[in-house]
Amino acid sequence: MNPINELRFAVNDRINDVDIGLKHVPLSLLGEFQKDVSEFLKGADRDVDPAQVLIALEDGSLRFRATGLAVMAAASLWADLEQLKSPDSLSRIDAKRAAVVERWQTAARQNPHRNYLVADNAAQVFFSINGASDYRRVEEAWVQVEKYLHGKVIDLGGKASPNVHLEIEGGGILKVAASQELLAGEEKNHLYRPALLHVTAEENLRTGVLRNLRLLAFEAHQPRYDDDEFQQMVERGTRAWAGVSSAADWVETLRGGA
Repeated sequence: MNPINELRFAVNDRINDVDIGLKHVPLSLLGEFQKDVSEFLKGADRDVDPAQVLIALEDGSLRFRATGLAVMAAASLWADLEQLKSPDSLSRIDAKRAAVVERWQTAARQNPHRNYLVADNAAQVFFSINGASDYRRVEEAWVQVEKYLHGKVIDLGGKASPNVHLEIEGGGILKVAASQELLAGEEKNHLYRPALLHVTAEENLRTGVLRNLRLLAFEAHQPRYDDDEFQQMVERGTRAWAGVSSAADWVETLRGGA
C-alpha cells in the first residue's frame, strides 16, 4: 500500500501587493483553482469521484489538502504524478490532467507572482509551475498490439465503465477495460487470484508503456512444475541425441565441415 495518504495543491500570487491567503483571495481565483483541482483529481476517466474527497483549506497561500480512500485508490492519478516529474510528460498522462497543467503554466507566464505546487503529506513535490516552467507535449509513436498479461486481479466490475485492475510484477497496476457481457459470462471468480489476461492495447515504441487496454478473454493459466512432463522431455531428448558423441562435431557436420 502506498504510504502517501493525501495530496496538497497550492497556488501562490500577489494581488495589489498583498500575498494571497485564506483572508485575501479573489473569488474568481478561488473558483478557478477549485475547479482545476477537481478536474485534475478526476481525470478523463473519472478515476476519482470528487464527492468522495475531503478538502481542507490551509493557512499561507491558497492551499487545498485532498484526502480520502478515493484519492488513495486512484492508480492512474499516482502514475501521472510520477510522470509529471519530467517536463516532457504531457503526452504521456491523462488528457484532462495535461490540460490543467497547461492552464496553470499559461497563467504563471502571464502573472509574474503566480506559481503552483502539488506535493504529498511528506512534503515530496511531484511538480511545481512558475513562469519559467516548460511542460510540453512530445509526440510518441504508439502501435496496436495484442498481449498476454499475468498478474493478480485486485478489482473488477463497474456499472458505467466496467474494467479489471491487474496488479503486475513489480507492484504496478494496469486498468483493463472490459465488457459487462464478458465479465458476467465468467464462471470462475478471478478476484484476488492470479490470472492471465489476453488484451489489446496501444504500446509506446520508445518506453513499452501500454495504454487503452481492453480485455479479450481470461486465459487458462496454471503455472506449475510437472515432473512427469519434464521426464518425458528428457527421454525424448536423450533418444534424439543417442547417436551423437560430440555436439561440436555434430554442429560442424551441419555446417559442411569434415
